[in-house]
Amino acid sequence: MIMGGPERQVTNRDVAERLAFMARLLEITGENRHRIAAYERAARQVERLSFPVAGLDEEELTRIPGIGDRVAGQIREIAATGTFQELKDLQATIPGSLVELLGVAGVGPRTLHTLYKRLGIQSLDDLEQAAKGHRLRALPGFGAKKEEAIKKGIRQFRRRSDRMTRPQVDAVLESVAALLMDGDYVVAGSYRRGSSTVGRIEIVATGDRKTLVNRIPAEAVAGESGGEVSISLAGAGVNVRFTEPGRCGTALLCATGSRGFLDRLAEVALARGYRLGRDGLLDSSDGRLNTFESEEEVFSFLGMAAVPPELREDRGEIELALRHALPDLVDLHGVRGDLHAHTTWSDGHQSLDDVAEAGDARGYEYIVVTDHSSRVSPGALAKQQAEIERTNRRHACQLLSGTEVDIKSDGTLGYENRVLADLDVVIASVHSGFAQDQDVLTRRVLTAMENEHVDIIGHPTGRLLGRRPPYAIDLGRVTAHAAETRTALEINASPHRLDLEDIYIRHAKKEGVMLAAGTDAHRTGEFSNMRYGIMLARRGWCAPDDIVNTLSLAGLLEWVS
Repeated sequence: MIMGGPERQVTNRDVAERLAFMARLLEITGENRHRIAAYERAARQVERLSFPVAGLDEEELTRIPGIGDRVAGQIREIAATGTFQELKDLQATIPGSLVELLGVAGVGPRTLHTLYKRLGIQSLDDLEQAAKGHRLRALPGFGAKKEEAIKKGIRQFRRRSDRMTRPQVDAVLESVAALLMDGDYVVAGSYRRGSSTVGRIEIVATGDRKTLVNRIPAEAVAGESGGEVSISLAGAGVNVRFTEPGRCGTALLCATGSRGFLDRLAEVALARGYRLGRDGLLDSSDGRLNTFESEEEVFSFLGMAAVPPELREDRGEIELALRHALPDLVDLHGVRGDLHAHTTWSDGHQSLDDVAEAGDARGYEYIVVTDHSSRVSPGALAKQQAEIERTNRRHACQLLSGTEVDIKSDGTLGYENRVLADLDVVIASVHSGFAQDQDVLTRRVLTAMENEHVDIIGHPTGRLLGRRPPYAIDLGRVTAHAAETRTALEINASPHRLDLEDIYIRHAKKEGVMLAAGTDAHRTGEFSNMRYGIMLARRGWCAPDDIVNTLSLAGLLEWVS
């Protein structure tokens, strides 16, 4: 069972996000550009620092370039309260529904300022009506093309507004932990199955229901029914199912889902003379209820192998479990390195030593340094390679010299072949030209795979969860060509990407394509996101041999040669 954790500390990212949010609000209101730039500069500086700013006093903060007396005082406020008064005052003058529009693709702070001041737009409905009425294209600097892009952004925003990313769910679960501190609980539902995004949070608990209800403000209780309590926390819906420890097995099964999986499992139970319910398996002949402490006991009782939560999507797993022929899934313990990391040489916030130390702490054999080709010149890349060699003398985890090279709009790569030939591992990724049609964009990626030096295609669909949909790419053609060229497809483990999706991972596996899990880490704390990449690999039915990261250092170097 999962228990609650300690109180969360204010991080540099928290501080930077508050300062950056202040800059965006100032831009919406049309504030002086120099003042906006001051907050943006301070946010960038805080995010780059390797030491926490929350413990510094104002004098120490003002010694940091880009942070003046005013911002230093506000950082102290953030450290103490999570925000600062001037930000709260500014927020009070701007409708929350207006700020929400920053989540619409194509609507940045400057655009929002124009929409607010010129058309009086304050909500998504206002924006949608103005776009439908062709009033946006009449504004200076807009035009029909921008209007259509905003209309598309509105449609995307409406589709994803009821879904949460896994970090968003984790933030809500911190509050859940405080409320359920007296009992054991497990997070179930699509979160437990490893879904990239989550709608409603499902929890199975063995504590006292009345204790939970008494801790929650009355307005947060959405409803009670039997042993269930529905609550609203931070705008998220949470359903808590209470059960006895001796009945946790079927309670957790039913709360985890999916619906298709449970329907098939119920058919298996019925064929054996039982009815599946959250309290147990009811014997159809004598009405006796069979109860189980664990899910494994339920599966065993039905004569099946235990089905891992990630596979419970009604994609043939029931049939294989009945034959005790489920695949041996990859797990985090089998990962021997990370294939995608950025450092201060490009847009990362960690040094080469930081990366190697993170690898040492995880027992990794290797981490591939893959800074962006657009930010590192060939000359600088050569210097980085020399620095990597020096760094490797101090660490057990060996850094490999790599790059995340741009696949340009015309299909060429960001480095010449002579540069790529000197690298250990090359990831090729699309970072521009997202609006190209499917055939053009697909051919760009196919061309990149034909380059003998390209080992991995990074974040193959380019999606950013809740912010940017996948670009138009034919993954069938990409997967087929990856098999021909022996190019791996990345499982980008950043919780803001989680790219590839599980159905494409499974298809790639079937086609004999290797998958490469990479955290895309820009900070040392992000290396722990590897768990998300392996979660997706498991949802895609991957065994250890399907994942490049399970290779030893010698095996990896042989694979890329």
